[in-house]
Amino acid sequence: MNLPLFIAGRYLFAKKSHNVINIISAISAIGMAIGTAALIIILSVYNGFDDIVTMSLDDVEPDILVTPSQGKVFIPEGELFDLAYDDPRILNMSGILEDNVYLGYEQRNGVARCKGVDMVYEEESPIAQRMQEGSFSLHKGDVPLAAVGSGLAFNMGISPKFLSSIDIYYPDREKQFSVSNPSSSLNMAKVYPEGIFVINSDIDSDLLIVPIEIMRDLMGYTEEVSAVEIRTLPGTTPRQVQALIKDLQKAGGDKFKVSDRLHQNEALYKMMRYEKAAVYLILIFVIIIIAFNIFGSLSMLIIEKDDDIGTFLSMGASPKLIRKIFILEGWMISLLGMAAGAVIGVILALVQQKFGLISMPGQFVVSSYPVHIKAWDVILTCTSIAAIGYLIALLPVSKWLKTEGRELRSA
Repeated sequence: MNLPLFIAGRYLFAKKSHNVINIISAISAIGMAIGTAALIIILSVYNGFDDIVTMSLDDVEPDILVTPSQGKVFIPEGELFDLAYDDPRILNMSGILEDNVYLGYEQRNGVARCKGVDMVYEEESPIAQRMQEGSFSLHKGDVPLAAVGSGLAFNMGISPKFLSSIDIYYPDREKQFSVSNPSSSLNMAKVYPEGIFVINSDIDSDLLIVPIEIMRDLMGYTEEVSAVEIRTLPGTTPRQVQALIKDLQKAGGDKFKVSDRLHQNEALYKMMRYEKAAVYLILIFVIIIIAFNIFGSLSMLIIEKDDDIGTFLSMGASPKLIRKIFILEGWMISLLGMAAGAVIGVILALVQQKFGLISMPGQFVVSSYPVHIKAWDVILTCTSIAAIGYLIALLPVSKWLKTEGRELRSA
């Protein structure tokens, strides 16, 4: 039998002569439970929002993006693309030509990120599932059409229901800018809005998708693209994607840069990780403050059990054994609170995930707060709180050992 653990358990659940010790211990355990549950729930909600952002990007960003190491455009030919066309892991490839353009629509003007895409993209892009109005179609006979982000459409009053065209302007690369007649230095093309899509606020605010031949006419190119987007077969694992990237990069050499989805949006994913870490640290700091209640209750318990300590020492117990008893006593308070909080937090998160009881305010892509419980978050939370509880329990015991413990050992 573990004697220190047995005595600590008796002290924890036994009725104290001073009721305030019981009250402080109960408050400490309840506080640790609330802190643990809150940390698990908030991290799970944050994971839910991360999943929404990631899913929205999946419809715009490809699994693999091939861009030139130097310059803005290239012709998609060579060993890299020969390998990609024959690779069974690849679902489809599409060339894109993208740049910022100036738009005119009726009496409104604006700047947009215009993305010219080929027929493969038009036929197989997941954006077709994100249409808020109209359809994702870029051709109607010989008439070029466009898909517009909802934010851009709202700001410029663009609607597929109207017959007005979107006028796209881009500087002519072969002409010098004329101050007296600026329009003569610009190439212009007309497209008609066919649909409005919703991805997220950042993308929707400036993205315009048009046929790639429109962008080539505007920019003065024939076969060039600014990037090649590659989508892998459903079920392809991240490890397989990384292996494919390695093969493509080896084939492309120094001429091309082959990026996965993480490196395409490196700043965004870093920001998401930093925000989650900041939330975690803030809540851990709150839990540390709550845990100092254990310091108070344990200090009072040591004072109350002074006679017991003397009895233990007279029976041959070492100060080390006494130290273990009271450290375990304080640690068990935090562990009980942690265990109760972990169970409550997981249950509440699962209920929200299943039934969506708490709804999102305003208009959002989901009706209720998204939740995604990750085992790593629960393990990290429990481990951190257990460590905090143990360190807090050390403080009053160490203080006692430095004062009375020395006298008892020397007596």
